[in-house]
Amino acid sequence: MTILAHRVDSLTRDALAVLQPGFEGTTAPAWLLRQVGEGLTAVGLFGRNIASPEQLAALTAQLREVREDVLVAIDEEGGDVTRLEVRGGSSFPGNLALGAVDDTALTREVARELGRRLAECGVNLNWAPSADVNSNPDNPVIGVRSFGADTALAARHTAAYVEGLQAAGVAACTKHFPGHGDTNVDSHHALPRIDVDLDTLQARELIPFKAAIEAGTKAVMSAHILVPALDPTRPATLSPQILTGLLRKELGYDGLIVTDGMEMNAIAGTYGIERGSVLAIAAGADAICVGGGLADEATVLRLRDALVAAVREGVLPEERLADAAARVRALADWTLRSRPDAPREGSGASGIGLTAARRAVVVSGKAAPVTAPYVATLAPVANIAVGDETPWGVAAELAELLPGTGSGVYPEGSAAAEVLAAAGERTVVAVVRDAHRHPWMTEILDALVAARPDTVVVEMGLPRAAPRGALYVATHGASRVCGRAAAEVIAGRA
Repeated sequence: MTILAHRVDSLTRDALAVLQPGFEGTTAPAWLLRQVGEGLTAVGLFGRNIASPEQLAALTAQLREVREDVLVAIDEEGGDVTRLEVRGGSSFPGNLALGAVDDTALTREVARELGRRLAECGVNLNWAPSADVNSNPDNPVIGVRSFGADTALAARHTAAYVEGLQAAGVAACTKHFPGHGDTNVDSHHALPRIDVDLDTLQARELIPFKAAIEAGTKAVMSAHILVPALDPTRPATLSPQILTGLLRKELGYDGLIVTDGMEMNAIAGTYGIERGSVLAIAAGADAICVGGGLADEATVLRLRDALVAAVREGVLPEERLADAAARVRALADWTLRSRPDAPREGSGASGIGLTAARRAVVVSGKAAPVTAPYVATLAPVANIAVGDETPWGVAAELAELLPGTGSGVYPEGSAAAEVLAAAGERTVVAVVRDAHRHPWMTEILDALVAARPDTVVVEMGLPRAAPRGALYVATHGASRVCGRAAAEVIAGRA
């Protein structure tokens, strides 16, 4: 009886250890503290959990009063995807901007400063960087989150980012294995499929992940994508061939394998989160991320019980669950032993984000500095990874430099005539994001430039469309510092 009770308790603790749930609120709810006490080893943070660095530090301290080595994870890529600065915009440019500069020392320094800020707040696992090679320019979910479409460039910057982040004592989680760049479907909504041969995957998608492994990445995140050349039936997150065969055995990776959010429709809408979680652990994943949309104790208990039942029923080998839990605990132990390095005297680390954003700006055309602008932001629907809480654009930054700046936001369905009427005699500054993917933006831009040749165009997504306007500014991202860098150019302050 005692042996059975011990086994059940061990199973329950192992099942809890492999979960990375989210929660609501800016303080740790009682149920979360209770589950951490019972074996939960990791939690995930999102924008809803963060109001300020001070509040975040207090929240993580709450968790550590219960478990000193708890893994506190966050989806903080910098750039367009920020949770730390969700309400104001990131102090760092994202991957595409760093790739555009192509200075690995700069990427390393940016990642180290970002990691330092996370560590100061008690965060020790970052679901970043994105190692995806953005080979499909119509990709609706990766885009500026990738270092670029060049494989070698993506590889060297992925490695630099991992090194910088982990030098600050924060574990990197390189994503989205085996590569989400060649998709035209967002896995938040459906199951993407990559139909390329094995040689292409080896020469393109896998190279940045190999670089991350060589750089010592502590975690790798799986993608909810179907890659028939590797597994014709199961998405990567649920595929033994991909997680165990390719990542573990062929690439020799020995760290933590984390799933992408199991509540995403690519998994939840096809397998359900309970069955999906069991299949993921069986396939070789070690940690189940399930925090984005499902953030309550009932979800945690459902997943815990599904894993325990799968072991009891012989569907999931007990040793596989134990191995997964051991890997989670090993990473938790690493975070206790890894202390952040001190910022170097006079390194300018605190301003490194704006420095990087300025270097990433590419300008075409020539125009006199604008003195009386009207900023028209042509706003697409934000993808779920980015979210719609985070402000973007140049209006606020330009208004700081040029008081009296006018502005308006124009969604799909708007017309150039509306912009022109609102602008009056002011110089139009049209701000877009991935104009090449949105014909309605192109139509408005063409009409604005035809009516007002002095129009300034700012592209804050992938600069794939032909430059247009008297002045064309490509920022390679839409974070706050990218907006500031563009505003400086427009106002003649660069």
